[in-house]
Amino acid sequence: MSGDLAVGVIGLGFGANHARVLDELDGVRLAAICDRDKGRLTAAAKDRDAKTYADYETMLREEKLDAVVVAVPEKLHVPVAMAAIEAGCAVLVEKPLAPTYEEGAALVQAAAAKGVPLMAGHIERFNPAVQELRRRVQEGQVGQVLHVAARRTAPRRQRTQDVNVIHDSALHDIDAMRYVLGGEVESVFAMGQSGVRLPFEDSVAGVLRFAKTDEGAGVVGSLEVNWLSPLRIRELTVLGTRGILMLDYAAQTLEFHEASTRPVGAPRDWSTESSHLRDPNAQIPIPRREQLAQELAAFVEAVRDGTPMPVSGEDALKTLAVADALTQSARTGQPVTVRRD
Repeated sequence: MSGDLAVGVIGLGFGANHARVLDELDGVRLAAICDRDKGRLTAAAKDRDAKTYADYETMLREEKLDAVVVAVPEKLHVPVAMAAIEAGCAVLVEKPLAPTYEEGAALVQAAAAKGVPLMAGHIERFNPAVQELRRRVQEGQVGQVLHVAARRTAPRRQRTQDVNVIHDSALHDIDAMRYVLGGEVESVFAMGQSGVRLPFEDSVAGVLRFAKTDEGAGVVGSLEVNWLSPLRIRELTVLGTRGILMLDYAAQTLEFHEASTRPVGAPRDWSTESSHLRDPNAQIPIPRREQLAQELAAFVEAVRDGTPMPVSGEDALKTLAVADALTQSARTGQPVTVRRD
């Protein structure tokens, strides 16, 4: 594909950030933006040449676009993405791919039938700290992985929300765990709280059992995710036989703390072991990068080169299946096996 890629953005809430990044990317022309909110539309169009639309169907009909970013509320992901697919545009859909697995599967099937590239916006995969964490885990720095844990908390200021905390926030961590470990979740158990601020789950504690490997029992994962805490926390840790890797998503930092080499049965020097946990040399240098810019650059490159999407629709479905299972478990109080279609 030669020339600048003509890209449109539908939905200018978080999508305003997509518009900003796309407008600054080399080889990309931000051709059109769309939102029903006139204020958002005006703000996103300021100092840009993109045409503005209040209706996405009109935009798709009148503009000749190579690709479209769908950043509308979750309940509209499927109809808007379906329209873009029908128009023959490559599509990046903000997470979650769809509100449910069944709706996501229909979207994936439609894209495949039309021969249209489809990508899910799983932005944490483009976090340089997450990428470094994956590399070190895959290379065996922590030894055999025993446990992976995520904590994601923050107050929820937005009163209107289409999906629960699992499909909105925990989805990031489910996907990051799958990406870092390179494995699939087999079963889950969750307990949640609903109705504190929203009519569905706004707090969840979950346990994930990853599929068994040749090395033995599957890794256990744990999640603590809520919209209730006054503190904004974004953490992911991977514990192994050789030590623990500790990641801060927001700060894009990563630390490695090596396990004690004390021989079995030897007396413990608690003062030494305690200071080891605060080793100032544990920090791993990682250059900071804007995740969204990395994500959109990867999407544009795949569209231009005709290569596989960095996060395919099929891949996103596997994460969505885990989110659906966690929601089912939280509502029934029973363990749930994750579907594998």
